[in-house]
Amino acid sequence: MDRFITALARLTAMAGGLVLTGLIVMVCVSISGRAMSGLGLGPVPGDFELLEAGIAFAIFAFLPWCSASGGHATVDIFTNGLPLRENRWLLALWDVVMALAVALIAWRLYHGMSDKLRYGETTLLLQFPIWWAYAACLVPAGVMVLVSFWSAFDRIRAVATGHDTRPVKAEIQH
Repeated sequence: MDRFITALARLTAMAGGLVLTGLIVMVCVSISGRAMSGLGLGPVPGDFELLEAGIAFAIFAFLPWCSASGGHATVDIFTNGLPLRENRWLLALWDVVMALAVALIAWRLYHGMSDKLRYGETTLLLQFPIWWAYAACLVPAGVMVLVSFWSAFDRIRAVATGHDTRPVKAEIQH
């Protein structure tokens, strides 16, 4: 299961990276088009709308890999002095909190998507349905829920067994 979760998180992050790369290219083309408006070129129509939806997807897509690799920011100033077992307990606690928070975010994202779908709201320039962006974000958000609950389980397992599959700074120092 660990390898499956890690591979799924990595795949989701790669999808986010591809979308982010595409957005960078689009922004460069759009800016170049604006700069060359005297030559009959112009910006990419709806570039802000596409950027907004794409960045939201990319952010959600990177979160599972961050969680799977133990890359979330930690403030170790007070916990570095604690024994390893207590640090493992704290990591487990915060991963459980993260899993619950992410599940709440995904649930509300689903309801937001449902509302946008029901009301038929569209973007101003491109007129694409806003629920598409919500649906695109919901996929990596669902992956994040799965990864977060796995991460919480993994940290609880580390407390019980004394072995963590994702070492943290505090574990390396002790």
